Amino acid sequence: MVNLITEVNEPAVAYAKQHYSIEEYLEMENAATEKHEYYKGRIFAMSGAKLEHNIVTSNLHTALGQNLKGKPCRPFGSDMRIHIEKNTLFTYPDITIVCGEPKSLNDDNMNFTNPSVIFEVAAPSTRKYDRGKKFKLYRDISTLTEYVLVDPLSISIETFSKNGQGNWELKD
Repeated sequence: MVNLITEVNEPAVAYAKQHYSIEEYLEMENAATEKHEYYKGRIFAMSGAKLEHNIVTSNLHTALGQNLKGKPCRPFGSDMRIHIEKNTLFTYPDITIVCGEPKSLNDDNMNFTNPSVIFEVAAPSTRKYDRGKKFKLYRDISTLTEYVLVDPLSISIETFSKNGQGNWELKD
């Protein structure tokens, strides 16, 4: 298995302790002033977003909110954490769309477990991670039907959609 740290320069390891339980992570994260990812016992600090990233994310969130108004799906911003029980990942996608009733870990309304669509706005430091290891981890979400990568630098959008056979297809 490839270590998360070797996949990306960010997020960086946040704490020196080698292994944390999910309960320890959640307790620390609830008291933290910054966001952290959790994966297989390790905690990773997440960096802040730059201007272009925030502009793209804000525009996407506004457009999605308008397009989904009156429909059973709702967009959530990057403060909503998702949890993938199958591989232990806790992370904060840039935008998460949940269709139907949101489900969360232990009904805590903090750690969604049933996203339908995830948007990540790539940064130079996270592009490889978002397209590779992170997308591989996201594919363990049974309710996920689309993964959208937005790259402000190359002005491109890649949409990975799950087809009827359960395979992921790319559309540029």
